Amino acid sequence: MGKKSNKYRVALIGNPNCGKTSLFNSLTGMHQHVANFPGVTVDKKTGILKLDKTQSIELIDFPGTYSLYPNSDDERVVAEILTNPNDKDYPDAIIYIIDPFDLKRQMLLLTQLQDIGIPLLVVLTMEDLAQKQGLNINIKKLSNQIQIPVIFFSNKTKKNIDEIKTEIKNLFNQSQNKKTCYNLIPIEREIVDHFRNKLKFESDYQGLLQIHHSDWLKYIRKELKKEIKEYKLEIGFNDISLQIQETLERYRIFNKKIKGCIKYNKNSIKTITDKIDDVITHKIFGPIIFFVLMLFMFQAIFSWSELPMEWLEDGFTMLSNYIKINFPQNWLTGLLADGIIPGLAGVLVFIPQIFLLFLIIGIMEEIGYMSRVIFMFDDLMRKFGMNGRSMISLISGGACAVPAIMSTRTINNWKERLITIMVTPLISCSARIPVYTLLVVFAVPDKDIGIFNTRGLALMGLYLMGIVMALISSLVMKYILKSRGNSYLMISLPEYKRPILKNVGLYVKEKVGAFVFGAGKIILMVSIVLWFLASYG
Repeated sequence: MGKKSNKYRVALIGNPNCGKTSLFNSLTGMHQHVANFPGVTVDKKTGILKLDKTQSIELIDFPGTYSLYPNSDDERVVAEILTNPNDKDYPDAIIYIIDPFDLKRQMLLLTQLQDIGIPLLVVLTMEDLAQKQGLNINIKKLSNQIQIPVIFFSNKTKKNIDEIKTEIKNLFNQSQNKKTCYNLIPIEREIVDHFRNKLKFESDYQGLLQIHHSDWLKYIRKELKKEIKEYKLEIGFNDISLQIQETLERYRIFNKKIKGCIKYNKNSIKTITDKIDDVITHKIFGPIIFFVLMLFMFQAIFSWSELPMEWLEDGFTMLSNYIKINFPQNWLTGLLADGIIPGLAGVLVFIPQIFLLFLIIGIMEEIGYMSRVIFMFDDLMRKFGMNGRSMISLISGGACAVPAIMSTRTINNWKERLITIMVTPLISCSARIPVYTLLVVFAVPDKDIGIFNTRGLALMGLYLMGIVMALISSLVMKYILKSRGNSYLMISLPEYKRPILKNVGLYVKEKVGAFVFGAGKIILMVSIVLWFLASYG
């Protein structure tokens, strides 16, 4: 295998909700770093895995994707890197993670990765849950059929973690995989051969992917993009038709290969999940359960965080006053006491709320509930020009609009993503509570109507007004903005499982860090500018 740097780079790739992040956390522990892939706002999680005392490798947790024919920004990142051997994140090997409960559907991406030619290791997750629910996969037979090493892994018991490390070492001694699952048809072969000397690829299928995606791949020159487009028209190369034909052929191939590898007790498999889903996703009980959970979440965010927020606010006030009293009275003291410290306070004081928000969302995500929320509300949100994923952003907007807007990148349709971004700030966030409270105290008389207080009702009315205005605005934008692309929701509903606290903790750490270092820089700069204008304007 060719080596591009001093350290081997291994990519973790899989469908969404396949257990990829759990394996990444188990392999890297706290040795993680979160940044963005170049040119996009898609998270790039990297970590260091120590294979032994002398060797360590870099792991990259790629965004979840169903295929190398992408439908969202996250999926495009994966396709762009894996089609470009010169990309700085191009992996030396790939660990492909599979949810054993949905093996057949996840084989599509596996066969595509095989045809690219990068050495592969397959890891099946949730071994303990599979055994408990009567699912049996013949690992040895499956490995022989697909000609790739396969390992079962349990994140709960960490079983086979050493075997995974050993197999990773073995990957580095493999040459490029020349065996292919899918054989190019004549028109595909013709166009790949035609551009063989103009495009840079390591396998014919990689070249085919470059040609399919040539209109949006950044590393292909404009002149070459135009030439590819013209040649496609000349020979009648229809991207969508050929992609569908290829996908159907791949399903035919791997269905034949994995036949007999999977056995399960039909009376026991998935019965627990199915029974829970009968209630959780019910047309009536589902939304009721959801709104009860949301009531609990916002109660926690606004009540449990009140005391630590007061401590932080009082602490920064005391620090500012101390500096004013004990430091020389000059511009630097003013900048520190009235510019920098209030700016830091404006960020850090909201950490308790952001922490609780993502702690609860992280737990619901880990057990598999948030996928059901997206599924349940997809039809409703489409009536307002959004989709089910928009619901997560609107929920997050109740605490802070900044992380809520950042979460919209998972929405694949640009129109729905833009509408969600535009209306999320209309949802009343925690920073508006002091302002609302002040307005209510001055404008609303303190009276009781039965068990309700008029000021409490007024405060609730302000929140409801924000929600109503967000929905009305989204409805208006739905008819103003025009989009040719078809919108759809493709989401995997994973098995319910106990939350792994380590995964939740790392998720909260990542989200809180993104808020502090993302929004924090802007808030701090604005605070300094306001101090300057107040002092010298």
